[in-house]
Amino acid sequence: MAVKNQSAVKRHMQSEVRRIKNKAVKSSVRTSAKKYAASIQKQDSAVSGDLLRELVKELDTAARKGIISRNAAARKKSRMQKLYNASFPAK
Repeated sequence: MAVKNQSAVKRHMQSEVRRIKNKAVKSSVRTSAKKYAASIQKQDSAVSGDLLRELVKELDTAARKGIISRNAAARKKSRMQKLYNASFPAK
């Protein structure tokens, strides 16, 4: 019977842990985006503003951890801010 390479086994376990953590962060970003989009549909500017700040924070955290790229985070933040500005024009 062949002997397993212990470093390969350890590396595999580490990558599984990272995959699960990264999946959780991506999922929370998507959930925040959906909540924000729903609040935009309801035309609730106060709640939308709070959810936008929360979404930006989650995107920045994901980008800092390297889960999504900095450009992807910036692009998503820009699009969400653009949506907010279109939905609630300045007085």
